[in-house]
Amino acid sequence: MPVIDRKNVLSGLMVREAMRKLVTHLPMDASIEQAARYAIKYKVNAILITGEKLEAIGVVSKTDLMGAYYAGLPVETAVQAIMVGPPMFCQMDDSLESALDTMRNSGIHRLYVVGDTPNRAAGVLAYPDIVGLLYRYCHKCEKSITRLRGTRSSDDLAGQLMVREVMSPSVLAHGADDTLLQVMEGLASHRFGAVLIRESHGLPAGVVSKTDMVIAYKHRIPTEAKAREIMAHPVHACEQDEPLAMAIQKMIFSDIHRLFVYKEHPHNIIGVLSLTDAARVRSGSCRACTSSRIIEDGPRG
Repeated sequence: MPVIDRKNVLSGLMVREAMRKLVTHLPMDASIEQAARYAIKYKVNAILITGEKLEAIGVVSKTDLMGAYYAGLPVETAVQAIMVGPPMFCQMDDSLESALDTMRNSGIHRLYVVGDTPNRAAGVLAYPDIVGLLYRYCHKCEKSITRLRGTRSSDDLAGQLMVREVMSPSVLAHGADDTLLQVMEGLASHRFGAVLIRESHGLPAGVVSKTDMVIAYKHRIPTEAKAREIMAHPVHACEQDEPLAMAIQKMIFSDIHRLFVYKEHPHNIIGVLSLTDAARVRSGSCRACTSSRIIEDGPRG
């Protein structure tokens, strides 16, 4: 019986081609306030925690920082109290496909890349890094829709992946007058990176992300404060029938990690598209990146 061996744009690519060499790290006796400051300053979702010899011993993510905020820990608390570990590593010459499998199967958003010294990070690989590499490959492709100017024809859209095929078809929303404590509970229980904030009449008013929570924590804003006090606006959104390539381009150029997805009208939010969703597609942003070889597993009579 024929076996379909699917190839995609990640096939043959190595971790070293997508990883970032700059690893944001802090010693284990650094304060939570320092970790929050680093996360904001360097626009990273996690801080590597190191020991006396710079060996990697743990990770503090924005999720961990938000958990500390929720628990009411003073920002002067050492990061050792909230770090998770040990970090997960991969090799520079591992395939991107295997690294993506590890991240997905382990439920994590990043892998640290081991260098010449064991337990020391020479780089980091996260979903946005993979999406960035995919985007560069796709933009160079002669079939890339991002090269087009003006109106796109049906022929141009043929074979394109659409946002609706990749997005998460659910939206977590809170009211603008909900407390930060309530919003944190929603973020934690649904494992989302951000929530939509609606006004009392139901219209989208803004977004509160884990980054916004980390900033609020650093500034010692009480958890009884209202969501409207820290929400970001406007709501960055795209239409469900927009080509995935254009949505990815919008996220990369705007330096954001997600777009809310609407149907027919921007007020009708029906889903969320994140860089994580885009990375999991593996095949770039159109079906031209996926080819199949038919391998015969025996003689045919």
